Amino acid sequence: VMKLNPQQAPLYGDSVITVQLSEEDKVEDDVVFYLVFTGSTVQHCTSTRKINPGSLETISPGHDCCETVKVALCASREGHPILVVAEESFQFVQDEAYDAAQFLATCAGNQQALNFTRFLDRSRPPAADVDFLDEKVALAFRHLKLPAEWNVLGADQSLAENIPRETLMHFAVRLGLLRLTWFLLQQPGGRGALSIHNNEGATPVSLALERGYQKLHQLLTEEGAREPESWSTLSHTVHSGDYSVKHHRGLGVYLLTAEA
Repeated sequence: VMKLNPQQAPLYGDSVITVQLSEEDKVEDDVVFYLVFTGSTVQHCTSTRKINPGSLETISPGHDCCETVKVALCASREGHPILVVAEESFQFVQDEAYDAAQFLATCAGNQQALNFTRFLDRSRPPAADVDFLDEKVALAFRHLKLPAEWNVLGADQSLAENIPRETLMHFAVRLGLLRLTWFLLQQPGGRGALSIHNNEGATPVSLALERGYQKLHQLLTEEGAREPESWSTLSHTVHSGDYSVKHHRGLGVYLLTAEA
């Protein structure tokens, strides 16, 4: 028997899962444990790290759809066959951050929706919440399969540069979302958005200054600005055909994903 905590993870993955082992599976030093997640179209295998003799830690993989999957805890020991020690079910869900990223992605050129995001700003969430929101929404945005023609400024690129309007970049900067701003800067239209004025004449750059977001202002204006620290900077992914391998340096955990 093993207990997974939590028993679900957002679709975009990258959250910590703790595995409680039963008495008889307490970790001996030469045993290596893996978790195998089997979904309907993809399978993930993650390495684990030992916290203490009775518990392990790993990182949840990003999954391709909302579903309940089977998780097998496998033990391997040199010179012995690999054993399936325990099985449990696990759920991949679409959380609020994923919904938010999807909403923002679809409203890139929609002025009414973007004005709604300005209304949200009046309630100024506390800094810790902003950091949490920034981390999760940026992770979710990376996981979205954005269409090839997707643009930070929306689909209608014929809009003359000098028409005052709200952009997604204004939204990200106004809330002080460092990681989301960085993500948007790397997308088509991201750099172009920096010089667009809204109806009050503010550009994302002037907003960052006006709000005293120094790090954010540097991110937008400095030549060699570096990606802000986040879960995704702690991990490195390599894709090859139907496989991808991710190394999470923070926990020293590896994730292998393959089409089932």
